Formats: sequence, structure tokens, C-alpha cells
Amino acid sequence: MPATDNELINRAKALVPGIRARAAETEKLRHVPDETLQELADAEILQMFVPKRWGGSEASLDTMRQVVETISSACVSTGWITAFYAGHNIYVTRFSEQAQEELFSPHGYVKMPAASAPNLEARKVDGGWEVSGRAVWSSGVVNSDWVQMSGRVGDSGRSFLIPSSEMTMIDTWNFSGAAGTGSNDYSVEKVFVPDHRSLDLLEFNGGKTEGSSQYENPLYQAPFLLLAYCTIVPVVTGGVAGAKAEFEEMISRRVRNFTGVVVKDLQHAHIVLGEMGIRVQVAQEMAQDIYKRAEGIISAGDFSWDERIAMKGRVAFLSHHCRQSVNAMMSNSGAASYHLDQPLQRYWRDLNTICSHAFWDWDASREITGRNMLELPVQYPLV
Repeated sequence: MPATDNELINRAKALVPGIRARAAETEKLRHVPDETLQELADAEILQMFVPKRWGGSEASLDTMRQVVETISSACVSTGWITAFYAGHNIYVTRFSEQAQEELFSPHGYVKMPAASAPNLEARKVDGGWEVSGRAVWSSGVVNSDWVQMSGRVGDSGRSFLIPSSEMTMIDTWNFSGAAGTGSNDYSVEKVFVPDHRSLDLLEFNGGKTEGSSQYENPLYQAPFLLLAYCTIVPVVTGGVAGAKAEFEEMISRRVRNFTGVVVKDLQHAHIVLGEMGIRVQVAQEMAQDIYKRAEGIISAGDFSWDERIAMKGRVAFLSHHCRQSVNAMMSNSGAASYHLDQPLQRYWRDLNTICSHAFWDWDASREITGRNMLELPVQYPLV
């Protein structure tokens, strides 16, 4: 029997000690360790969104929030990859039934980055497409078994599913933050992709396809950008919760050099710690609201223009809020917290990197929200 929602949440909690213990190793490896991925698969977390037809749980969207938030509180990079691998199984359901069987049958889920390729070239040939190009920011490509590559093809766009054995990974992921996500580039050169593993990009982004329409669960028809927003939210809120726990531990043990003052006895420490506790609570409540709104949009099947802009703004604000929070923690932690052995500085680097993502850019989100309020045209591709 597939895992229930409660079982998935409880299993995620049980994995936290091991994931936290391997956080430094994950960063050093520059990808999530095989041991962690096996634990996530054994707990049926990676397959939480696989349709029941293929042996998955078809978990609720809010279950993902709780699972990913829990894992991210232990290691942001691991939480990010968990969210991507689990969520991208939804993308597979947009493709043909033949493609779904090909990807889901071997293990009951796929580990698949879904990346765009600005220089994508695809030529129609008998029975499919000949595809070449280079994809960037490919989170999870190191451990992947399939990759999804999308981009412009002539006057339209197209998305392709390609076995990882047919792509070349390019070692580009040398980042100070989110180092453990292994978000390297990859390329393909004149790879043949059969028609059943190809899909019009506009159709893919909209969510409702011939492949996804065979399922009654409306989650499989969810718009791409809405799913992308839901992917980031629990990683950020989980990460800032993990940072707050480390910050609280630092406050409880820190003694200032030269003066010998015990920091936990200072009123200022109480004020700052209290503010961080409130900030984390607010962030988690905001995340719950975002997911509740997302579930409403998916059920109604209507992702209106105003709702698209509003959702982008909410996610960007949450990201900005969490980024400010972890920066405040670091500025009140003392020089020793910047040592690479200290977990707090890892949360700080990870969150600042993830919160820089173009999908939830704070400046762009504020601008398009303001223009929409003034009934001015909004010309921005990520809405």
C-alpha cells in the first residue's frame, strides 16, 4: 500500500537527524548523498506525487509543504532536491501514457531535473525529434535518471524527456550557497527523442494535456508556475526554521570575548531571539496560506492574470522576509558563527542563494504588482 499523508510527514521527521548529520557532507560533495536519496525513496517521499496507478501516494499538496519544510530545516540543499524530485513526477504525467510507463515502471518514480535550454535546437525527423542544446541550473542532475529539456523551437516551444545516459553533465556548480543541490549544466548533441516523449511547451505549462487528463486528481492539471512557486515555499520556510534553531542554540551558549558577558542574560538577546521566533512563525503561517490558495486555484482550474501576479508577489514577499530574517540572525551571532563548521552560516548562504531565484525576484514582483494596480501593461515572462 502506498504511504498515507500522515505516514509521509512522520517519516520525514524520522529522517531529520541523519539528514542534519550529513548536511556538511552534502555541501562538500556538491550533491545529495546516495544514502540520503535512498532513505527518501524508502520512505516513499520521492514518489509522493506519482499517480496511484503507478504505485504512488497522490499525496496532498499541503503534505508536500510539511514534508519539505521538515527536511529543509535539517539541510536546505536536501530539502530543495526533495521538492524538485518529488514535484517533477507531476511533470511526467503531462506526457503521453507511453512516456509515463517508460519513466515510472522501473522504480515507481523518477529523479529528474526540469531545465530550460536557451540554445535548444530541435529538428523534426521520422518518428520524433533530433535535439541538441545546453540546459542550465539543473538541480539534481548529478543523481538523475532522466532529464527534461525545454526551450524555443521555431516560433513555438517544446519540451523533451531524455534518459540521463544520453546527456553530458557539465561541472559548473561551484557556488557558496545551495552547494549541495548539484545544479550543474547538462547538454545533449543530436539526441533522438521519440514523439511520445515530446510535448508542446505551451500545453505543458498550462497543465491540461492528453496525458494529465486521464487522472481525476486536479493536481496533475496544475499550471507549471503555480507548482514552481509551491516548490520553493517550504524550502525557504524550513530553512529559516532550521536557522532559528541554530541561532537559539548560539544565544544559549555564547559568552562574549574579553568581557565574559553571558549573552542569554542580555535584554537585547531576548528581543532579537523573540523577533526571530515571531518571524519564523509568520513565515510558516504565510506558507500555509499560499498553499491553501494554490489548492483553491487548482480545484477551480482558473489561474487568472490577477491571481498569477498576486501569487508571485506573495511568494516573493515570503522569500524576501525569510532572507531578511536569516541575515538578521547572522548579524547578531558574532564572528565565530562565520566559521565553516557552524551550521548557521550554511543556512545563511543557502537561503541567500535560493532567495535570489528569478521566479520570486522581489524587485520584479513589486514592479509588476504596482503596474497591475495602476492598470498598466505588464510585460514580464515569468508570470
